[in-house]
Amino acid sequence: MIPRYARPEMSAIWEPEAKFQIWLEIEAHACDAQAEIGVIPKAAAEAVRAHGRIEVERIAEIEDETHHDMIAFLTNLAEHVGPDARFVHQGMTSSDVLDTCLAVQLARAADLLVADVDDLLGALRRRAMEHKGTLCVGRSHGVHAEPTTFGLKLAGHYAEFGRGRERLVAAREAVATCAISGAVGNFAMIDPRVEAYVAEKLGLAVEPISTQIIPRDRHAQYFATLGIVAGGVERLATEIRHLQRTELREAEEPFAAGQKGSSAMPHKRNPVLSENLCGLARVVRAAVIPALENVALWHERDISHSSVERIFAPDATIALDFALARTARLVDGLLVYADTMRENLDRLGGLVYSQRVLLALIQAGQSREDAYAAVQECAMAALAGGGGFFELLKADAAVSERLSAAELDGLRDPGFYARHVDTIFARVFGEA
Repeated sequence: MIPRYARPEMSAIWEPEAKFQIWLEIEAHACDAQAEIGVIPKAAAEAVRAHGRIEVERIAEIEDETHHDMIAFLTNLAEHVGPDARFVHQGMTSSDVLDTCLAVQLARAADLLVADVDDLLGALRRRAMEHKGTLCVGRSHGVHAEPTTFGLKLAGHYAEFGRGRERLVAAREAVATCAISGAVGNFAMIDPRVEAYVAEKLGLAVEPISTQIIPRDRHAQYFATLGIVAGGVERLATEIRHLQRTELREAEEPFAAGQKGSSAMPHKRNPVLSENLCGLARVVRAAVIPALENVALWHERDISHSSVERIFAPDATIALDFALARTARLVDGLLVYADTMRENLDRLGGLVYSQRVLLALIQAGQSREDAYAAVQECAMAALAGGGGFFELLKADAAVSERLSAAELDGLRDPGFYARHVDTIFARVFGEA
């Protein structure tokens, strides 16, 4: 991922130095286990601990000749460990190290992403509570529907990211497995106790059955989860983009002192953060299909998955980490224009109360079909400029014979639509 959209802590997980350090840790733990069960000399395991180190540039230099990254790594390690290095990697295959390392990296990345989601949940909760009763119009198909509150909008996003957090925790558990099982996964050349030892030391679960690789359905679940969380980011960002449109201007991204919105038009304040988040969500979701396609490999292993993962594993986790952090800051600083929300709510002269009028007529004894026809006729006339909606209702014989003018006026109350907000908030936030 380019530095523009990368944060240091997540990026560090994917640096070559970090990767090779995990490889060294895996090999050292494996040597300790091999020594403990008497397969290699204890002195050899101690030598790996005492002298083992890696040099990124030297490994790259060796790989240019060998065209094999694991052999390059082991060669560089041997340059420091000396003769005892012959006991390193005994009975193991490259994927034992590569896949176990990837599990460690993905688990660490998931921990950061869960923390990111927690920050975003905190921001959403604060703003939802702040605007619990802030009335606005709800829209379906982009068209005015019925009144709601801005707090309910934010509570919906909070609930979605809460589910996303649960999925991330489950995906971390699914992917955090260790495989040290040898060339085709049958432990012919290495004792299963070595795998169990390494897994415990790295905080991983033992992979119940591997081939030469850890099964890629685990990774598919992981990156599909990242894609779903990114979808939540885009849904929230899209809402903000719509609300910031000039015709609505109900909410707006923060605009910093000295910030410029356009090189040509000094008046511009564009939703650039939200647009950026929508773009980053596409990058994260782009990893989902390759991750699914990596599930089906030839026999016990091929490497068609390897090149793909080297690209999308860092890019997807780094991009989502950046996006979640940016989303939290955006929610925290979001400008909310409650007065404009109320103006837009009243913009259609009461048409948003049409369902309440419909149900009142039905409760008063009119058939649903006749009530719907009467209310729709008045609504269409009001939209066409033929008068105010409630004035047309009062003048309509089919309506006025069922509902008095005072009863109709009583239906024009946006607060009615917020009467169950406390119930919904208790469901979402777990509070009375």
